Amino acid sequence: MPDWPEHVLWWHLYPLGFVGAPIRDGVDPDAEPEHRLDRLEPWLDHVIELGLNGLLLGPVFAAETHGYDTVDHFRIDPRLGDDADFDRLVAAARERGIRILLDGVFNHVGRGHPAFRDQREDGPQLFRGRWIDGRFEADVFEGHDALVALDHSSPAVADLVVEIMCHWLERGVDGWRLDAAYAVPPTFWAEVLPRVRERFPGAWFLGEVIHGEAAQIVQESSMDSLTQYELWQGIWHGIADGNLFELGHAIERHDELLRVFVPQTFVGNHDVTRIASAVGVDLVPHALAVLFTVAGTPSVYAGDEFGWTAVKEERLGGDDAVRPEFPASPADAEGDARIFEAHRALIALRRRKPWLWRAHTDVVELANTAIVLRTATADDAVVVALNIGDEPVTLPAADARAVVTGDGTLADGRVELGPRGWAVLEA
Repeated sequence: MPDWPEHVLWWHLYPLGFVGAPIRDGVDPDAEPEHRLDRLEPWLDHVIELGLNGLLLGPVFAAETHGYDTVDHFRIDPRLGDDADFDRLVAAARERGIRILLDGVFNHVGRGHPAFRDQREDGPQLFRGRWIDGRFEADVFEGHDALVALDHSSPAVADLVVEIMCHWLERGVDGWRLDAAYAVPPTFWAEVLPRVRERFPGAWFLGEVIHGEAAQIVQESSMDSLTQYELWQGIWHGIADGNLFELGHAIERHDELLRVFVPQTFVGNHDVTRIASAVGVDLVPHALAVLFTVAGTPSVYAGDEFGWTAVKEERLGGDDAVRPEFPASPADAEGDARIFEAHRALIALRRRKPWLWRAHTDVVELANTAIVLRTATADDAVVVALNIGDEPVTLPAADARAVVTGDGTLADGRVELGPRGWAVLEA
């Protein structure tokens, strides 16, 4: 694996929503380009101001609706623009030292994909399904009839995915988020990714995996990292439910993965309720303190730094609230200053201590509504003390000597926290 992922911190955004493109009504994958992608460039300095240095993009390829129903992996979605718009974004990011990760949907495509429309019984079999009386009945992804599954046992599919990946890596991106990677046989990735690495040894591959044996999946697939949904659940459930034992357990499980790989960590993304809605605005800094002080490759979901709220719903259009249009520039964005400053302070701490990327975390003190975590190397340590209760608490400082950020007070080897207080300390 390349060494740059040890130092990257991602700003994750969903481009179609960000630029206000239509998602369902009036979408024509073959329309003339509307040059909306340029709306991202004024936000690149915001990424740097936060202390981040990576742009994790949702789907940007031609699709029929939400972007995960791709119809052409080699063409920028005309709702976003064209190749020239994309090249300008890559160049603007490069000027600022910002890495770019693309979202690769390689488990399925939209029914409007030309290869699916032209599928013939005597032609190359790119899709999983069966021929019945001269008609092809495709398998679909998780019951979504519009998403037809690719046949990952087909050499033609492997060749196609290698070609797509290399095309955009040649265009200047740094790696791929592999959408629905859990639905693809690990043997497929084990065949495809080494072929891509032969040409682009600096590329990084992040698999979206929401269940299963993570360490085994990495070993069998050769992916570099996986999305850490178990830690995400432990953070927001532990805080929202007043049961930090769940968080403590999730951190112990998280540490076990480090023997094999470093997970990609988050408290928000384009598929889940925003963290401010999940735990309440007052407790967002508590979630962030965990995110930025335990091992992992962290990402911030665009808008979370402002404390924006939105609830994911299980219905048609249920993602829209967490995938909103953004204003023209950061100066026009309304938000919670306390949450924004918590992001900046914790990201700055992470920048100063890159060893946190793969460091182990000990649970020093644990109760339903209070926890102390210590993440350390031989000669440095970071301590997190959280109180999610309505009464003040005094917790062990675990040898920490100074408060870096938060609202705690350090005295006599203990850290005092007010109701719903938090502090990050260092040795």
